[in-house]
Amino acid sequence: MNMKKNTIICALLCLCIIATAVLAGCGASKTDGTSETTASSDATTAATTVESTKTDGIDYMALVNKTHALPDDWEEKLETVHMTNSVGDDVEVEAKAYDAYLKLKAELEKDGVYVDLDSARRSVAEQQRIMDEFTEEYGADYAAKTVAKPGYSEHHTGLALDLYLIIDGKDVVENEDMIKYTDIWSKIHANLADYGFILRYLDGSEHITGYGYEPWHIRYLDNVDTAKEITSKGITFEEYLGTYTGGPVSIDYGTSKIYTEDELKDAVIQIKCQFAFWGNVDLKSIRYAGDEKATDEMLKKMNEVNPDGKYTQVAEFLMDFHTPKDVGDTTLKADSDYTDYQWWLARTADSGWEIVTFGYGY
Repeated sequence: MNMKKNTIICALLCLCIIATAVLAGCGASKTDGTSETTASSDATTAATTVESTKTDGIDYMALVNKTHALPDDWEEKLETVHMTNSVGDDVEVEAKAYDAYLKLKAELEKDGVYVDLDSARRSVAEQQRIMDEFTEEYGADYAAKTVAKPGYSEHHTGLALDLYLIIDGKDVVENEDMIKYTDIWSKIHANLADYGFILRYLDGSEHITGYGYEPWHIRYLDNVDTAKEITSKGITFEEYLGTYTGGPVSIDYGTSKIYTEDELKDAVIQIKCQFAFWGNVDLKSIRYAGDEKATDEMLKKMNEVNPDGKYTQVAEFLMDFHTPKDVGDTTLKADSDYTDYQWWLARTADSGWEIVTFGYGY
């Protein structure tokens, strides 16, 4: 990912990646350890060597996300394969996932679709190294908000694969370029379940997964029937496992003379990504509070909350949700309805939306 120094001020010291206008996603470009995307590029699979790690078996249905950590013994049990892509990048993948990927790749090539592996496994130690580097350079607060917490990235499993496209013999690796090829991604997605893969981050499910839509990020389950069931239902892995049981979400962008709907959508995605940290909280609705709330007075307040922001625009959104009986360590009341819960976001003219504060009282 191309790094920006994000100055999000939130009540939770958690990750909420800057959205890009093209992707409308949380953590949408490559390489820095902040999102579920990493970097590389390629067309043909080159030298492959098996890493001799003894395995007693991993759980291919293990859930690793922003609220579920990698199992403690995972890395000791993991058996991996290394492959070198066409630009010389080393990519490490769980052994069975790699075999399934090769079969998927071969099937796609029959239809004139060419892909290769951009990234797969990233160790907890590597994620910690990235965290330490950012902490040293930018401070602990910034690092905590912009780098995925070590132990909570699905890429630790070796079962999460990021693909990239090869179009007319040329590698297409930048997210803003890949996202344009919707027809090609549709063909890829249509074949995933036949080889035990699912599309991991669905459009509109950011409040569940914590990440924006990533057509390149697939997850291996080692079970074709399960993959087909999840795909046919159009649900997330969290919903299938029952860790999120909420219903549909109503989004109302209203009518704005200040912002386009795409700009407001970018803001909503940021809110939904942050909301995902709350676990199984049933999100009911998000709505734009209206241009009348985007005042100079509120802009001044947001810049007081975060003096480094230098914001020039502000927007308020209102949220309705219901909490579960177990709310964990959050300050939310259990089994309660929350209405008109405030989210304030701000930005400069040349940057993405940042969540400045949320809750009641503004």
